Amino acid sequence: MKKKIGFVDLFIDEWHANNYPAWIKAAPRAEEFELAYAWQAEQRPGLKTLKEWCAEFGAAPCSSLEELVEKSDVIFVLAPSNPEVHEQLAELPLKSGKSVYIDKPFAPDKAAAERMFALASQHGTRMFSSSALRFGSELAEIRKAIAPADIEMMNTRGGGRSFEEYAIHQVEMIVSVMGTGVAEVMQCGHGNTRHCVLRYKDGRRAAMTLNPGTPFCAAVYTAEKAETVNTMGDFFPNLLASILDFFAGAETPVPSAETIEIASVLRAAIDAQKTPDQWIRL
Repeated sequence: MKKKIGFVDLFIDEWHANNYPAWIKAAPRAEEFELAYAWQAEQRPGLKTLKEWCAEFGAAPCSSLEELVEKSDVIFVLAPSNPEVHEQLAELPLKSGKSVYIDKPFAPDKAAAERMFALASQHGTRMFSSSALRFGSELAEIRKAIAPADIEMMNTRGGGRSFEEYAIHQVEMIVSVMGTGVAEVMQCGHGNTRHCVLRYKDGRRAAMTLNPGTPFCAAVYTAEKAETVNTMGDFFPNLLASILDFFAGAETPVPSAETIEIASVLRAAIDAQKTPDQWIRL
């Protein structure tokens, strides 16, 4: 019998909820799972209703979050543009003991991230979160080839309509390759371009540049060589495949310490926009 997936969202008619079902069906474990239920916290004007969305994607609408948590075997908490509601939306799923994936950005700050992991641990709930950009195949090859301690500098670039919403992808890329240990950040961009420098406690550095329309790419530098990633086209299919592996019992692909640090770095980087050219400690 297929495991039943439940989608929890702030409003269900959004890009991730509209595209994840196709990647779930294309994943290697597709025969083991089915999107069965969905629930949204609110109805936004001009968007599909929960009933309309469910009719399109073959899921059953739930009248409450409690109903979805009870009926589902595994749970997605989406709301990818609203990390400030993740803690509220995830409370019942994290108390359920059922495996939960929480979309990016995981939390608006370090404190909220720590609370969610503590709640999951208290109730024996397996949970992870990630930006899809962590799962680009080319970035995975760099992680295999280069030890974090050998990296002197890492640069990332990417686009998006705002730093607040889209910087998560570059922070996730950096921490996934370089590990934890960021001490402080500085914003030093200009105009529509955000350029943020991260300084690690051991002296290593990273920099991320966000400008609308810029494709995601990365470069990693050691004392002996440079490795570059100029194309990243398979990160979403890889992410969904990894989520289903996790739901099937595999270990989490993302350490909780990295997810908590990513939330902390992202909060500091967003706040640092108010005080350009100054170091902001985490």
